[in-house]
Amino acid sequence: MPKNRQMLLDNRPQGEASASNFKLVETDTPALQEGQVLVRHHYLSLDPYMRGRMNESKSYAASQALGEVMIGGTVGEVVESRHPDYAVGNHVVGMGGWQEYSVVNANEPGMMRKVDTSRVPLSAYLGAVGMPGVTAYYGLVHIIDPKPGQTVTVTAASGAVGSAYAALAKARGCRVVGIAGGPDKCRYAEQELGFDACLDYRAYNSDVYALAKALKEVCPDGIDGHFENVGGWIMDAIMLRANAFSRIALCGMIAGYDGQPIPMANPALMLINRMRVEGFIVSEHMQVWPAALKELGELVATGKLRARESIAQGLESAPDAFLGMLKGQNFGKQLVKLI
Repeated sequence: MPKNRQMLLDNRPQGEASASNFKLVETDTPALQEGQVLVRHHYLSLDPYMRGRMNESKSYAASQALGEVMIGGTVGEVVESRHPDYAVGNHVVGMGGWQEYSVVNANEPGMMRKVDTSRVPLSAYLGAVGMPGVTAYYGLVHIIDPKPGQTVTVTAASGAVGSAYAALAKARGCRVVGIAGGPDKCRYAEQELGFDACLDYRAYNSDVYALAKALKEVCPDGIDGHFENVGGWIMDAIMLRANAFSRIALCGMIAGYDGQPIPMANPALMLINRMRVEGFIVSEHMQVWPAALKELGELVATGKLRARESIAQGLESAPDAFLGMLKGQNFGKQLVKLI
């Protein structure tokens, strides 16, 4: 059995996370038992939710245990199998974590599934045709539920969730406006992802009313639905332009992942506008995954969703790539290539 390099959570962040919170180790891969499969990971997914798991605090899921392999989605190839449903060479997606190999008990439901790479690239199963894509689908289709002609917005517009959200919303006849960090990301959102407009939040220097004024120009009919990944002052600006009976799908609050409270400037707008604001965790809605993955796979295969990827090389690069992603340094879905 091969040697396996693993990235562990060594200690918890005190405020902002740092590379010193992680530790790289090498271990022996255990021999397979009946029903198990050995997977060689090709790509590791880095996602904002991981930052919250590093804390030891109340959340929707248990904290990442110290001294254990960091949680994370992976795609790879079966290199040894003692399970009849998985053959050597099968491509699979699962939650293998920050390591080069994983031993998976294939009899446990939901641990791993085979994927078809004939029309969809393997890496896309960690982004557009994976958890981020399904996240965009659930928030848009099941919470915002837009009608053709309505205006919907999304923060972190050029990222894995935002890019899928745009394709799904355009397919439903919506006007789609994004907010992203930097002119290059906004240009990409407009020219390649199909956004009707994209605003660079950095140009407004945390001025809620300046951003709200810009939103008024690109959303002349107001905002009917919003997908929130960030929180903070940007969400305050969105709420100033929200229509009566608008909906907010609350998915991420990256502005508060370092443990600081996120004040809301004008919560009375939720009442004034009779808004529906609903937080959700996509893993709690597994019933929507088949329909979502089918639509997302077709969008990617037909070129209607061309999501960009930022790829770091090697497991040792994962901590810095992760920290950079939290600061918006990535462009599109952040991955680590492990082969």
